[in-house]
Amino acid sequence: MKKALKLTLAVALMMGATSLYAQKFGRINSQEIVMAMPETKEMQTNLETFGKELNENIETINVEFNNKLQEYQKTANTLTDAVREMKAKELEDLQRRSQEFQQMAQRDYAKKQEELLQPIIEKAKAAIDKIAAAGGYLFVFDTSAGSLAYFDEAALTDLAPEVRKELGITDAPAAAPAAPAAASK
Repeated sequence: MKKALKLTLAVALMMGATSLYAQKFGRINSQEIVMAMPETKEMQTNLETFGKELNENIETINVEFNNKLQEYQKTANTLTDAVREMKAKELEDLQRRSQEFQQMAQRDYAKKQEELLQPIIEKAKAAIDKIAAAGGYLFVFDTSAGSLAYFDEAALTDLAPEVRKELGITDAPAAAPAAPAAASK
């Protein structure tokens, strides 16, 4: 009885060990995949247009501020104290609103970027999931996350070529989108 139990236990351990070695592990740089997708180029174009609109609005506010500042500086000596104080307060208010608008524009830009990027990320993840499931991979490590302290790249299968094919990507990855530059006063 003890011999049969030991033999069963040994067989189970061997089967477990061989099934562990039979598991497939893959790797992918999801950021590279997302940047290479055609949708990303369209997203960048839309984001650039949105950023230009924001910058034009910022520039309009800055021009208005600069015009009023120049007018104030030219006439400050001829104005009464009450009028000078009122115009200075008006300039301060315009400057504060300009700064608030710039902060709001940066938040809106980041929100728009997230809004446009999320469906692209989801599409890439779906393609990665599909390829991983079809290939029978137990784990797929995302090398763009950089959270792995060590892994043997040779032991992992790179899924990028298959995912690129699934997504119809044929060219090199695109550059990352840039945030709008706030115009200075």
